[in-house]
Amino acid sequence: MNVSDSELVMKILEDNGFKIVDHIDRADVIIFNTCTVRQHAEDRALGRITNEMSRKKDNKDLKIGIIGCVAQRLGKNLLQNKGIDFIVGTDQYLNLPEIITGVIENSRSLCNTRINNNEIYAGLYPAHQGEFSAYVTIMRGCNNFCSYCIVPYTRGSERSRRAEDIFRELRRAGERGFKDITLLGQNVNSYNYKKLDFPLLLKETNKIDSINRIRFVTSHPKDLSDRLIDIMAKSEKVCEHIHLPMQSGDNEILRVMNRGYTAEHYLGLVKKLRKAMPEIAITTDIIAGFPGETEQQFLNTYKMMKEIEFDYAFTFKFSPRNGTKASEFDNQVPEILRLDRLQKLIKLQQQITHKKYQQQIGKIKEIYVEKVSKKNIHEISGKSRDFKITVFPGSEDLIGKFVRVKITDAVGWTLKGKLLDHYPG
Repeated sequence: MNVSDSELVMKILEDNGFKIVDHIDRADVIIFNTCTVRQHAEDRALGRITNEMSRKKDNKDLKIGIIGCVAQRLGKNLLQNKGIDFIVGTDQYLNLPEIITGVIENSRSLCNTRINNNEIYAGLYPAHQGEFSAYVTIMRGCNNFCSYCIVPYTRGSERSRRAEDIFRELRRAGERGFKDITLLGQNVNSYNYKKLDFPLLLKETNKIDSINRIRFVTSHPKDLSDRLIDIMAKSEKVCEHIHLPMQSGDNEILRVMNRGYTAEHYLGLVKKLRKAMPEIAITTDIIAGFPGETEQQFLNTYKMMKEIEFDYAFTFKFSPRNGTKASEFDNQVPEILRLDRLQKLIKLQQQITHKKYQQQIGKIKEIYVEKVSKKNIHEISGKSRDFKITVFPGSEDLIGKFVRVKITDAVGWTLKGKLLDHYPG
């Protein structure tokens, strides 16, 4: 989402006479787009901003601004750092040109973090920066209010982007050579615009001739319908990969998290997905050490991971976010215990992922070639439909093409293979 928002901001600024420079040393304005979903992400962003403040000693006219979720969450509090010139929230990007101009002309700091629950940036098409893959935002905000999550407070409530804008951006992206498209939303399954819901949007997207692959994130388990699973299975461009955050395998923890589903429901979804698409890769998010989590409740999550065997899991220790309900709970799990549980989840997932990748040996996979391998200039690299990086001997002229590769080995989280043939993409 932050990549997509950065591309949106670039488009807004370029349309208003600003020019993106190729190196930070040449910039008159530096903008940091920030994430606050976990404290670590926020700390890294603020640390980087602090490091760049020294540039003002050599360039007195340099302006530094913060946008995104940290800007939205902390607002004017960020102005305590006197080196920051402007703070702009997630719904105020259209005002950036005026704000920056005002900062330059008046030499005073400005802050605009007003939430606008009607803002969908209609008619704007981000300046996609990748070479082969593009992110297309279909909705903004979130109505779920999971007890640990800051997103509804920094992104506002759910609103769906106009379908005609989405399809226009998709066609443009495909015509510009972006063949691998990811549809974005805090909860894509909730998309709804004039009776066009997400399954129908996916079905219509599948008809666009100029794109070859369709992915989407993030799916909320409580809204993943049988109809959506059926359309995924029947749409040849929709990739065999889904990111489905489980967060916990214990029903009481899920209830306190306000997730809206049970462990049994989640397990049922996994079975339905695998029945409809036997080769589907399922990835997830899991939180270790949520407030009140007992050893048995942790083991319930551990057992669920073991039973499901995710292709990959993004595992995190619970990170209290000020303003969320979970940060106020008085039964916080000690940090040392959170870390211990996290390490156990990481170790288990490493074993499962190793097994999953070894099972790929001997299979023939479609790879979208993206670049020359960093480790060997005689090899090229790309992603499979199930989102696995695959490296194999080949020449640069295959970059941007779809090829068939037979998997011969798995090293870490990378597949190795042998080129069979390629075809126009």
